[in-house]
Amino acid sequence: MLVGLIGKPNTGKSSFFNAATLLDVPVANYPFTTIQPNVGVAYIVTKCVHQELGVTDNPRNSLCVNGIRYIPVKLVDVAGLIPDASKGLGLGNKFLDDLRRADALIHVVDASGSTDKEGRVVEPGSHDPLEDVAFIEKEYDAWIAGILKKDWDKISHIQDQSKVRDVIVEKLAGLGMTAADFGEAIRKAGLTQKKIQDWSDDDIFGFSSELRKSAKPILIAANKCDLPASRANIERLNKTGRLVIPVSAAAEMILRKAAQKGVIEYVPGSSTFKVKEGIQLSAEQERALRFVEESVLKKWGNTGVQQALNDAYFKLLGGVVVYPVEDENRYSDKNGNVLPDAYIVPRGSTARDLAFKIHTELGEGFLYAIDAKRKQRLGADHILKEDDVIKIVSTSRRA
Repeated sequence: MLVGLIGKPNTGKSSFFNAATLLDVPVANYPFTTIQPNVGVAYIVTKCVHQELGVTDNPRNSLCVNGIRYIPVKLVDVAGLIPDASKGLGLGNKFLDDLRRADALIHVVDASGSTDKEGRVVEPGSHDPLEDVAFIEKEYDAWIAGILKKDWDKISHIQDQSKVRDVIVEKLAGLGMTAADFGEAIRKAGLTQKKIQDWSDDDIFGFSSELRKSAKPILIAANKCDLPASRANIERLNKTGRLVIPVSAAAEMILRKAAQKGVIEYVPGSSTFKVKEGIQLSAEQERALRFVEESVLKKWGNTGVQQALNDAYFKLLGGVVVYPVEDENRYSDKNGNVLPDAYIVPRGSTARDLAFKIHTELGEGFLYAIDAKRKQRLGADHILKEDDVIKIVSTSRRA
């Protein structure tokens, strides 16, 4: 699963990306081999299952600190865009190409209204951030509609409706859109009783909009929540029914840098931090930390950066954390590392899906799985649950 950051220029998108990927933790094995220039490693934080099991863990692909498991994930920083990006203006083409890889999106919005529609600085409160939400969604919808319209004459001449569906799904497969997404979009757009040959331009756009909502869910990161003009706008954003997280990327950057330098103890997503014993703060450090505490943590509960990341993976994508092991009694791998790996898998994933995620050979040779907590044998179609500890039994030597 991959999450992308989107937004117009000067919303704090780069600050969000930098803060989210700043965490300096040693991880032996990253779960990906290549990090491209616009892709960074962020971390999802969750309570580690080792406390429930009463064991001491030895993570390999992640990190556990004071009972909190840090699971590395990829975060792609999509190029900033302006109105008519779907027509190629600005860096629109790069933006849309980068979006192909993302399963869900975090839209970083300037909640203070201090930047206009093209990202130019204006008086705080003079621009409506709801317009930014609308225009980015519209640009994405227009892009999908444009892809369909390129071959619409050919598509509309196909008489077999199921074949039309297959053609459209194949055409949009590169965007991560499936037959299930197609059916859901048709239903929500109110087009179930209308032949595709009879669709108007408005129908195509409406279908594209519903398809985007289904296949590329979006979370709103209402950035600059530390500014006075933001509160009323955040309340208005909440009323739209979207998933909205108040965010101060600047505050998160301050906290993570201070933690990185050994000045404070801070768990990303926490509502508090603690100055380390024996540390004498400079006047500048004291001012910065007081600003974060008073303007962000006490008002909003946290900086929102980690919450946005977690919600993107757990709420938008429905992820669950599972722990594969090779010894169901010791909860370890063959080298004795206890709870060595933690994976985030989509909700509804099966034991066989987990086997394939670990290695193709393990999936192909799948025999059965074992619930290590309950010592129960599981079939290939067993649906994984949060904090499952699973052993895969396979004909593969990797089992």
